[in-house]
Amino acid sequence: MAVPLDNRGDSRIQWLNYHHLYYFYVIAKEGTIAKAALRLRMGQPTLSTQLKQLEDSLGKELFQRSKQRLHRSEAGKVAFDYAEQIFNLGSEMVEVLDDRLQNSQVHIQIGALDSVPKQILSQILLEAYSTENCRVSVLEGQGNELFRKLHAHQIDVLVANYPPPVDSKNVFAKSLGKLDVVICGAPEFKSLKKNFPQSLEGQPLIFPTAHSKLRKDVENFLSAHRIRVEPKGETQDSSLQKLLGQEGVGLIPIARLAAEDLIKEKKLVVLGELPGVFEEIWLASAERKIGNPVAAKLMKAFHLKRPPSTNV
Repeated sequence: MAVPLDNRGDSRIQWLNYHHLYYFYVIAKEGTIAKAALRLRMGQPTLSTQLKQLEDSLGKELFQRSKQRLHRSEAGKVAFDYAEQIFNLGSEMVEVLDDRLQNSQVHIQIGALDSVPKQILSQILLEAYSTENCRVSVLEGQGNELFRKLHAHQIDVLVANYPPPVDSKNVFAKSLGKLDVVICGAPEFKSLKKNFPQSLEGQPLIFPTAHSKLRKDVENFLSAHRIRVEPKGETQDSSLQKLLGQEGVGLIPIARLAAEDLIKEKKLVVLGELPGVFEEIWLASAERKIGNPVAAKLMKAFHLKRPPSTNV
C-alpha cells in the first residue's frame, strides 16, 4: 500500500509504500535481512530489493553494514521511530475496534512485576471490576519486558515497585504509596525478636534480586548496623519468598502488607521493622490515541487500601 507524503498540490508528490516500511521495520528489529526474511517468510533477494526501493524513494540509506549485521544510519533511526509509532498505532486500532465491536465488555490488560504483593494486585482488579463491566487479563513478569509491552500498548497499565525508566517515552506513572518493610521468619526464629536487629548476625537471609531497590536498601541497612548475614538465595517473586520463609530456609525482608495474612495465621513471625526502608508501589500507563476507559479511571482514582496494622 502506498500513500502520498505530500498532498498540497505539488506535482512532485512522494509516495510512501507501507509494505516497504514494514519490511524495513522488521529488518531493523531482527538485525539482519536473513532473520527478517525468515520471520516474513520471504526470499532474501526479494526483501533486499524492497528495502532498496524504500531507500531510493526516501533518498536516504537506512542501514550501515558492519560484521554481517545491519546498523541503522541516522536516517534509519528517525525512520524506525516513526515506523514503530505507525505500526503500534495500527495494532492498537485493530485491538480496540475488535474489543468494542465483538464484546460489550471493556478488555483491560494489566501487567505486574512478580515482586508486587498479590494483595495490591487484587485490590486493583477489584477496583477495575467495580468501575465498569470489564474483562481483565493479568500478565506477570520482569520489569524491562513489561515496560516494553506497556510502551508497545500490549498492556494497558503496569503495577511495579519502581518508577518507569527515565528514557520511557509517553509513559505516565503515579505512586500508590510506600509500604513498611519488616524482617520475617518461621516461628522457630521468634527468639530473634529480642535485641533486633543485632540478633540477625550470622542468620540465613533470602534477599530480593540484585536489580531491586529493596535489595540495595536492605544491604545498606545491614552495613550501617555492621551486621553480617548468611545469604541463602535471592528471588523477586514475593510468593516464593514467603514460601521459603515459612519453610525456615531463611529470614525474609518483605513489605508487611505482602505478608499480613501469614503473620495473622502465625506462619510467619515479624522479628522487627527496618526504619527508613520501604517498598514504593507505582501504577503506570502509556499515552494512547484511543484510551482504555478502565485504565484511565484506575490512573485517576485508584488508591491503595491498607489493612489495620498489627503489633510486631
